[in-house]
Amino acid sequence: MNVLAKAVSILFHPLLMASYLLLILYNGLPAALEPIRIEAFNAVLLMIFLVTFFLPVFNLIIFRVFGSIKSLQMPTRRERILPFIFITILYVVITYLFYAKFRINFNDNFLKILLIVDFLVVGATLTTFFMKVSVHSLAICGMLGILVPLNKAMDHHELFYPTIALIVAAGLVMSARLQLQAHTPREVMVGAVLGFSISFVSVFLLF
Repeated sequence: MNVLAKAVSILFHPLLMASYLLLILYNGLPAALEPIRIEAFNAVLLMIFLVTFFLPVFNLIIFRVFGSIKSLQMPTRRERILPFIFITILYVVITYLFYAKFRINFNDNFLKILLIVDFLVVGATLTTFFMKVSVHSLAICGMLGILVPLNKAMDHHELFYPTIALIVAAGLVMSARLQLQAHTPREVMVGAVLGFSISFVSVFLLF
């Protein structure tokens, strides 16, 4: 059972959520990624993957090598703070680069999506100063908080089935974190509520 729980935790790792979100929107609601052109999407996705997954994982490995964290799982709240701050900086920097270098402004949907992802990362980091929150549940429920209101913008419900699948995945992820005893039920629930709330409110404010 623990093997399955670990597999679920890896497959739905929080650092992969930004890439997953872009893939879902690209296939279900391309307008949410405007002004990114179809022919440029793969390059943009690769850039997002490198900055939001590869570089943070590389940083975590460096922290582990130098003893700043005891393991890549970061079981205690205190050892999560510094890595989370670095990850937040990376996420904010990529958003700034798209704004400053690629001339994508605050009226563009793609930048709004990146900002919501930033809000989630900042929310996770700030919360970690006070309690150990389940970032797995925060991230996947944060995706739900984006997709649920965007469903209202669809004429043919292209995001309906991805949203249902994500609800099932969220249940699996939260169950996996509890099975692995990585978090208490309270930490998992706080992460879920915080992630969904930040995204849901942000979509209504920005879109």
